Amino acid sequence: MSKPVVLKSNKYGINLILDSHMDFEELLNCIMERFKEAEGFFKNAKMAISFEGRDLTQAEEFRIVETITDNTTVNIICILDNDALKEELIRQKIEHFEEEQAGKTGEFYKGTLRSGQVLDCESSIIILGDINPGAKVVSKGNIVVLGALKGNAYAGANGNEQAFVAALEMDPIQVKIGDVIGRSADKTQSRKKRGRKQQALIEPQVAIVKDGNIYIEPITKGLLNNI
Repeated sequence: MSKPVVLKSNKYGINLILDSHMDFEELLNCIMERFKEAEGFFKNAKMAISFEGRDLTQAEEFRIVETITDNTTVNIICILDNDALKEELIRQKIEHFEEEQAGKTGEFYKGTLRSGQVLDCESSIIILGDINPGAKVVSKGNIVVLGALKGNAYAGANGNEQAFVAALEMDPIQVKIGDVIGRSADKTQSRKKRGRKQQALIEPQVAIVKDGNIYIEPITKGLLNNI
């Protein structure tokens, strides 16, 4: 083959076509250089990997995966057998991995979301600002607002009802967690009448799903331990 390492994308990740005669240690260096060249394209990607063109031992497969993950930002979820009958199982593994990671990883967004703006996240999100009425945040994980939540928040967008929405000031138009929707009553008049004394009573709150309904409760140490 003209190149010792060829990267070919497939439905779930990358198929690595390898030279069958090159010394394995030299081949490892070629794999590392090839992935570094493609770093901009695969940056932070989560993918399965498969091998073609060379018979590899399990130990050699693991060393290839280790070389890629140690030297790039690519996250290898699993090694894919080229047997087409296993595609559905691999799809389920990848989707399950992404669902788990959505709650364990997080992003930051600094700024206020204004009416008409939509922030869509693959993982949990911490917003350093307000979510104004008419704005919307959608996350596969949790949503934490270090400001006022007065718009719409949709956590657990992959169907995860264990997700939560927390805010320093909780006054949303609508909160959705998984497939459970909670709507606020019309608070236009109460907002107009709210005085300084009432403002001082504002406390951080969290929205969670219990018994098929959304409950908004003050944030306490005990509550956080149970989330």
